[in-house]
Amino acid sequence: MNTQTILLASRPNGTPTAEQFRFESREVPAPTANQVLLKTLYVSVDPYMRGRMSAAKSYVAPFEVGQPIAGGVVAEVVESHSDKLPVGSVVVGNLPWQQFNVADAQTVNQVPADKAPASYFLGLLGMPGLTAYFGLLDICQPKAGETVVVSGAAGAVGMIVGQLAKIQGARVIGTAGSDEKVAYLKELGFDEAINYKTTPDIAQALAAAAPNGIDCYFDNVGGAITDAVYDQLNKHARIALCGQISTYNATEAPVGPRPEGKLLKTSTKLQGFIVSDYLDRWPEGVKQLTEWYTQGKLKGEETVTEGFDQIPAAFLGLFKGENTGKAVVKVA
Repeated sequence: MNTQTILLASRPNGTPTAEQFRFESREVPAPTANQVLLKTLYVSVDPYMRGRMSAAKSYVAPFEVGQPIAGGVVAEVVESHSDKLPVGSVVVGNLPWQQFNVADAQTVNQVPADKAPASYFLGLLGMPGLTAYFGLLDICQPKAGETVVVSGAAGAVGMIVGQLAKIQGARVIGTAGSDEKVAYLKELGFDEAINYKTTPDIAQALAAAAPNGIDCYFDNVGGAITDAVYDQLNKHARIALCGQISTYNATEAPVGPRPEGKLLKTSTKLQGFIVSDYLDRWPEGVKQLTEWYTQGKLKGEETVTEGFDQIPAAFLGLFKGENTGKAVVKVA
């Protein structure tokens, strides 16, 4: 049988465009011992993939030009040569952007699709949820009554960070790029939310929203918002450095304030992390997130685009702020 696949056609210079993607029909091999044939249900599009489109050295190997792009996929087992994954099982794994894939059974994980929508295992109960869980609870360690600021708060990771901080009893402030997203953050229980695109002075707005200073900062964005946060840090503040989406498409190294002096004076801990640092603890994270979800303490939000051919457009939309919550593409 044949399947449609999406290849990296060329490496972008600056913001990616549709020209970076090429559709191609490829033959799917027949599964053999301990393999499964998978029908793609949902595809995840994530900001980190922009880094993999570049040839620059990073924490994960770049995509190869002329080869399929791969990422988080939820799929259904339609043919199985594995005792562990019967036909009808729903699994999640890092798979090529294809309508059908053949995979070794041990490279994908079965998910309890009866406990939550299948797509949630790419978001709230998947990689973004685990990123929020470990980054906030392991690095920031917010205490009841402290103030937590989250940038990119209406994104897949940020919206979960804010909810987890509320579960810990913290006061939570989020930044987002539209009035609709600000209203959504308030619905989730954020104490304050700031539209950074319409706020003339972000530092002044943060000072007003956090009159007692900032104890924890979960940074998804970098840039001017992060510069403003540094001025409000309390003694022994903690910063989890998760993403820098404001600079991902920059063609030159951005110039900004040097923060080291402010971090020194406040004895602030700044720690960058990648969620794969915590691979050995993923089962712990999934179990706890699922428990909070079933208890009604965590809500998931998705921007769902329909159609395999719309995957590139959904990915490019990440850099225009088109998504609220997790961006996924429904394929089947």
